Amino acid sequence: MKMTLEEIARLAGCSRSTVSRVINHGPNVRAETRERVWKVIREHDFQPNLAARALAGRRSRVIGLVIPQPLSTIFTDPYFSMLIQGCATACDERGYYLMLSLVLRQADDTYRWLIRARHMDGLLLAPPLLDDPFVPHLLDKHLPLVMIGRIPGRTDIASVNVDNVEGASLATQHLLNLGYRRIATITGVLNLVGAIDRLEGYLCALRKAGIEPPPEYIQEGDWSEMSGKRAMERLLQFRPRPDAVFAASDSMAIGAIKAIQAAGLKVPDDIAVVGFDDMPSAAIADPPLTTIHHPIEKIGFLAAATLIEKLEIPATSMSETNVQHIVLPARLVVRMSCGQALRCNAESAVT
Repeated sequence: MKMTLEEIARLAGCSRSTVSRVINHGPNVRAETRERVWKVIREHDFQPNLAARALAGRRSRVIGLVIPQPLSTIFTDPYFSMLIQGCATACDERGYYLMLSLVLRQADDTYRWLIRARHMDGLLLAPPLLDDPFVPHLLDKHLPLVMIGRIPGRTDIASVNVDNVEGASLATQHLLNLGYRRIATITGVLNLVGAIDRLEGYLCALRKAGIEPPPEYIQEGDWSEMSGKRAMERLLQFRPRPDAVFAASDSMAIGAIKAIQAAGLKVPDDIAVVGFDDMPSAAIADPPLTTIHHPIEKIGFLAAATLIEKLEIPATSMSETNVQHIVLPARLVVRMSCGQALRCNAESAVT
């Protein structure tokens, strides 16, 4: 038997309007009443009519997460599962639903269809492409938007990001502090701002140390382990060979380690490796990977929470000066792949 709001109200001992406010996460409901209503809803497995609610309030309580990446990347890169988990948690806590939109091709008609369908109250875009054609369409249609990442110059769009430049600089500086000088990098896809920022951080740290890396020390990957392995194989052909590598993702760093080992060399004895992201796989790599901690799940949570806040605040009380740009700090996590532990042990033995 399908429950109605009136029946839930009767069982919870409150009015129909109170039940409606609880379901819609409205204010002015006492905590004990709210809990009583949710208890009845859970016991009777009540499912609100989202279509009716959308027609009545012009709100769907659905936000979309648009990921303009190939399916092979989305379903194999652990970054996206962690990001989606963070977004979903924020939505669940606030009574919203998360809809994943996989844009497989950056064509105008695909974007226009997404906007016209308007089954979503707002959108999260992760990660935005450089000069992404989706963004102007969204702004033209006044659809609330939060970027996970950033687009240079777009200070008018709310964003949540990690400090990619600082993180890459920390990783490279750590290698410099350990005495490495021939430091190469494996970048991410360079039509993504995050990859460009990590390359910038690497170059800034080297140039501050008076080092200009040869062009062949900069190899582009696509974030995947296989691309890291292939990029490292190319780096091993150059002379002088790099004595350290900063990879812009843990997956690429692990691929680089495998290429080094396949060539009969050791990490970190022959070549040190540092990654970026601090994925679960980093701690169990062989050797365990020194990396930059990237709070991916927290970024997803904050991005969704920021978008929902935009939706909940009346338009009349919002202004361009309220646009939020959240940048979380990066943190170095030192493990065995950079050689610090070995060098410290050697110094201890000498003293």
